[in-house]
Order: sequence, then structure tokens, then C-alpha cells
Amino acid sequence: MTETLSKHERNLSAILHASTFSRCIIPFGHFIIPLVLWTANKKEYNFVDYNGKQVLNFQISLLLYSILLGLVSIPIFFGFFPEFFNFNNWGTHHFDNFNFDFDFDFHNIGLRNWMFPLGIAGLLHAGLFIVNIVYTILATIKTNEGEYFKYPFTIQFIK
Repeated sequence: MTETLSKHERNLSAILHASTFSRCIIPFGHFIIPLVLWTANKKEYNFVDYNGKQVLNFQISLLLYSILLGLVSIPIFFGFFPEFFNFNNWGTHHFDNFNFDFDFDFHNIGLRNWMFPLGIAGLLHAGLFIVNIVYTILATIKTNEGEYFKYPFTIQFIK
């Protein structure tokens, strides 16, 4: 497989995969930079075209999974959160007597009740982040060796 691919083509494909780490420096860099590299070189090199589609599909899929995870965790969060707005826990019932004694009672809120879903959502987001890093590094190495790499858990938006 590597005999038919030029060194430039393999390096360009590896840079496509590695460019997703630009999200740490540039907002939406993990979409913009691979998109620019892919559109500039997709007609010249089939290997770059394949890898550009893989990179963009994987990044869009991870964004979609992250949004869905957030949307699922918001109702769970607000389902446990209303106890926080019980103003009797804040000591405001003393305002009627102009006694400004603020006693905040953490025991009535049940922080464990609403922190659990947030903790689970946080762990799942951390899992998505780790999957992104691991598979991006793996894809960069494999494409630099001239192998066709397919990301797991990817929805094919761009065909």
C-alpha cells in the first residue's frame, strides 16, 4: 500500500488528522484547519480525500455526541436542581422580622442528588475527549504509514 502513495501524500494525510489538535489554540480549529487542508488537496490525492472525509466525519460525530449528552443531562440536572431554589434553605424567612441572620442549610438541599447526574455527564464528556485524543493519534500514525484508517463510532456525514 505504501509503494503507491507518495511521502507528501502520507504526510499531508497525517497532518490532516493531527490538525484537529488545533482546537486547543484556535476556536473551531478542529473543523476549520482540516476542512481547508482537505478542500485544497482532495482533487489531487485520493488518499488525502479519504482521510479528510474521515477526519471531518469523526469531529462532527463527536460534536453531535457531545451536544446530545448535554441535552440529555440538562433535564436531569434541572430535575434535581429545584431544591436549591427553596428559599427557606437560605434563611430568608427571617426577613419578615428584619433579622438578617443568614443560615444556609446545606443538608436540606441534597447536593448529592443533583451532583450525581452532573458527575456522570462529566465522566462521559471526559470519555469523549479521551476517545478523540487516542483515535486521532492512532489515525495520524497509521496514515503516516500509508494505511487507510477508519474511525469508530463515526456517522458518515460527508461521503
